[in-house]
Amino acid sequence: MYISQDIKYVGVTDNKIDLFESQYKVPDGISYNSYVIIDEKTAVMDTADKNFTEEWLGNIKNTLGAKSPDYLIVQHMEPDHSASIAEFMKQYPDTTVVGNAKTFAMIKGFFPELTIANTLTVKEGDTLTLGRHTLSFVFAPMVHWPEVMVTYDSTDKVLFSADGFGRFGAPDSDKDWAEEARRYYIGIVGKYGTQVQNLLKKASALDIAVICPLHGPVLSENLGYYLDLYNKWSSYTPETDGIMIAYTSVYGNTRKAAELLRDKLTEKGAEVLLTDLARSDMSKAVSDAFKYSKLVLATTTYNADIFPFMRIFIEGITERNYQNRTIAFIENGSWAPMAAKVMTGMFEKSKNLTVLEESVKITSALNEESKAQLDALTEALLK
Repeated sequence: MYISQDIKYVGVTDNKIDLFESQYKVPDGISYNSYVIIDEKTAVMDTADKNFTEEWLGNIKNTLGAKSPDYLIVQHMEPDHSASIAEFMKQYPDTTVVGNAKTFAMIKGFFPELTIANTLTVKEGDTLTLGRHTLSFVFAPMVHWPEVMVTYDSTDKVLFSADGFGRFGAPDSDKDWAEEARRYYIGIVGKYGTQVQNLLKKASALDIAVICPLHGPVLSENLGYYLDLYNKWSSYTPETDGIMIAYTSVYGNTRKAAELLRDKLTEKGAEVLLTDLARSDMSKAVSDAFKYSKLVLATTTYNADIFPFMRIFIEGITERNYQNRTIAFIENGSWAPMAAKVMTGMFEKSKNLTVLEESVKITSALNEESKAQLDALTEALLK
């Protein structure tokens, strides 16, 4: 993977992993990106997951030959990027490890037996000159761990963005970047929109030509597209003026209501996504909710509560600060329906949500009254 004349890719790709962070399905794998800057002094940017230490160290050796790195810059201490620090130090004991105060506290936590001979503790705005290349360090706390920092190379105008602008899948995956990057961002970073906004403001002062994230492809063309998406995601602004209908259905009656609503809306030209929460990848369903401007939740009353997949879904979006959107409810209950009340309560702490009054109440199966309510909801969603 070409970065520049002096910056080489030494990362690895995991094609065997099934769940990233033990919860996110990654059918196209995941990459653990690492880079080497070759100058009068040589710097390695981050390490790799413990299952790929040997391969990663081999990539460094193939790139540097007999030369030893002068610096190891640790931007993020999550183990998928830091787990190989100890083995790296065994091979290159004289290398200076660069991090901030919180970085070194975490290194001690993860590697209590590790002694590092040479360290350089940096602060916000500090610089490190390698020769022709000058690196500056920009702190990005809670994007998405407290020690995170990103690094800017002013010579080649490269931003090493840590987990920012990362994406599920191998760097050469042909999956749509936005779909897998949104799923990655919303799932892992989505709660920290304010902190991402702060980082974007800092980045706006930099002349960036290339973004090198810790996961997924290097970004070097049409950077405005990626920056715009990150601005929307982190400000909780919908990407699309459309409607997501998320439903659960035990015997098919709630599904029929959701499908009928979809048909009514699409007939009138609306963009609609219909999602069966029991059969969909939950991380994708959650990220899709942040794509659209409106959300309809349709579920049954279940044990005087709501169906489990709907509860998981709502918890998934609310804990990631779901806001600035319109929502509506469809409930089904053969007796003592409670779903709408429970769902409403789950959004009590959410900000800037418009809850439509045109809700739909189904008693077991659709009838003329509930069909009329669907008509009213259709009109309300199209306003």
